[in-house]
Amino acid sequence: MKLLKNAAYAIVFIVVYGTTNFCVAQNSNARITIQKQAPFKVNSASFQEWYAGIKVGGTGINIFLPITDVAQNVEITHVYFRNLTGELIKIKGTYSAQLKTDSPYYTFTKPEAPADYPFKLKDNECVVAYNENGKAKYFKITKITEFAGTYYENGPPAIYARKNAKDIVAIEDENIDK
Repeated sequence: MKLLKNAAYAIVFIVVYGTTNFCVAQNSNARITIQKQAPFKVNSASFQEWYAGIKVGGTGINIFLPITDVAQNVEITHVYFRNLTGELIKIKGTYSAQLKTDSPYYTFTKPEAPADYPFKLKDNECVVAYNENGKAKYFKITKITEFAGTYYENGPPAIYARKNAKDIVAIEDENIDK
């Protein structure tokens, strides 16, 4: 009898706990709404996989989003693509991000989505996160062109110059010919 009573309590606990978590998960995803129209234009988005020739270099994706006509009250911040997230940086009129994987292999494989990843996207879709009047909003891009992958023998290059970079690295080598 005691065993049956404990089993009943366990079942009730599991049902209540599962229902509560389901509602919380539904509410957290319900807060993220993808906008049907964005306060900017996106011209021919593209991406390129890259592979580093050294183990610590890893693999990743460079994504390029030529975004124009951005309203003054809009700040474009991040991109979500193939279960990866990256900060978008504007260089010469194009927003771009370098999405690096933790893969120890020399070929790109799409990582599993983290538990808190907010979107389920196809491989040719991405979501751009932006702030409009201080409020976070999201816009989905559904056609992204893939360019041939590239191989970096000595690891991925630092292709993005950050305006607020504080670290400067210098190498002094007496054996370098002047």
